[in-house]
Amino acid sequence: MTEWIWRRGTVAQGHGVASGSAPESPYPAGTIALQSPFFLQRGLDLSDCFAGTINLDFPGCRWALSQPDWCFEQLDWTPLHPPETFSFWRVLLRQGDAQPRQGWIYYPHPETKVRHFQRDGRLELLAPPLPELKLGSALELAVDPLRCQLIPVARLRARLLEFLKFRVLAAQETFFLEELPRLRAWLDESWPEASVLSDAEVQLTLDQARQLYTES
Repeated sequence: MTEWIWRRGTVAQGHGVASGSAPESPYPAGTIALQSPFFLQRGLDLSDCFAGTINLDFPGCRWALSQPDWCFEQLDWTPLHPPETFSFWRVLLRQGDAQPRQGWIYYPHPETKVRHFQRDGRLELLAPPLPELKLGSALELAVDPLRCQLIPVARLRARLLEFLKFRVLAAQETFFLEELPRLRAWLDESWPEASVLSDAEVQLTLDQARQLYTES
């Protein structure tokens, strides 16, 4: 049996659309209240959860999510835009010394969304009411690390930049003659930690190394 691990995040301000609290929201009742009956029809009961999301930030990080407990593809829950796909992962939430409460990672797939996108390192969570929860407060989250991986992008990019330093200083512009796929293959073999970084994150680090370590 997989052992869950705890991650600590910071409660942040959301768009106010999930709960319907945003004055300009096209969903006055809130999207969670509108979507929940559709989830229930397909087997997921969220009746014990507050009809709004907790936005939990993990600065400098990115979440890699796979193998959800529930996935509802192309759910046609509103006439205001095309169907969306939603995934859910079971988690535990803990405030300080309080007993953990069961909750869910709520993940509207960004490729099916038309607005209200989330920043990297932010999770939307559904949970029973947590009356002591405030903006800026810490909240711990227990996840299955095999399916919910927290990737410390900022730290890994800094380490990769240091790894590249003397190689770029020695080779100068010739280091960058290779195309990204070949550089990426070399990195994944010679510095395996880079394998969890996306191509865009690797490219940003390569651009930074070029700016810092090549002669102008």
